[in-house]
Amino acid sequence: MVTSHRFTARRRSLAATGAAAALALTLAACGSSSDSSSMPGMDHGSKSSASASPSTAQAMGDMPGMGHMASGNGLADTQDGYRLTSKDATLPSGKQTAYRFTVTGPDGKPVTGFALDQTKRMHFYAIRSDLTGFQHIHPTMAADGTWTAGLASLAPGAWRLFASFTPDGGPGKGKDFVLSRTVTAPGSATKTPLPAPAASTQADGFTVTVKGEPMAGMAHPLTVSVAKDGKPVTDLEPYLDTYAHLTAFHEGDAAFAHLHPTTEVTGDHGGPDLNFHAELPSSGNWRLFLQFQTGGKLHTAALTLRVG
Repeated sequence: MVTSHRFTARRRSLAATGAAAALALTLAACGSSSDSSSMPGMDHGSKSSASASPSTAQAMGDMPGMGHMASGNGLADTQDGYRLTSKDATLPSGKQTAYRFTVTGPDGKPVTGFALDQTKRMHFYAIRSDLTGFQHIHPTMAADGTWTAGLASLAPGAWRLFASFTPDGGPGKGKDFVLSRTVTAPGSATKTPLPAPAASTQADGFTVTVKGEPMAGMAHPLTVSVAKDGKPVTDLEPYLDTYAHLTAFHEGDAAFAHLHPTTEVTGDHGGPDLNFHAELPSSGNWRLFLQFQTGGKLHTAALTLRVG
């Protein structure tokens, strides 16, 4: 798979420390086709530094375990002088809406230069506090650096919104950032219990199976296999410079992890087995969202993975 340049250096630096452990264990271990995706039935219903802004802190009070900023997991709105800013602390529930935000640099000015990552300059994610309603969006940026993310219908409750990007200049040039803020969708919120950990799940008639036993804070491989009607799927189409995109969120605090693909894209069709480099910082349950494309249609499968 042709992975984005931003992950190359990271994998090399991890090779010396992570490869031995991974080999010793011998593990076998984010819609629509228009740059946005949400789970069917869910449209309703690096080290961080500074703390969140007052509006963010207030919204975070509604999310379990989110009264403070964590490090290395996307739960801060500020890192190394870069800040995710927005005037929106509340978004309407039950209908499509636009979320507008800006990334400012250490000089306090809006950043307008971003490097491509898996064909996009910004990846934007939305997840509710109970890890439902997943959305993966590629927002658009105005000349003044204001981004607009078109969100599908939000169920009432607390949501965390993540911006994943790499500056193309300035002191943070070439560095990966994942910053987040929280918003509240008004209304009576009903919590959906997290499904139990499982090795496989169904989505749009496909069976997705995950193999691997990742350990918190360590680099491990995961293998994802896709089948349909009991037969291996070999017609996965390239999507975002890969055959599948895998994102994970931690139960309790919604910490973020992007599992980087390591299977090379070698043509117009791939599968059934896809390999990922997994670094999940915390133990516990993680909700995985796999996005893959066949016949021009984007599919999203979700399952719960237990991390020791």
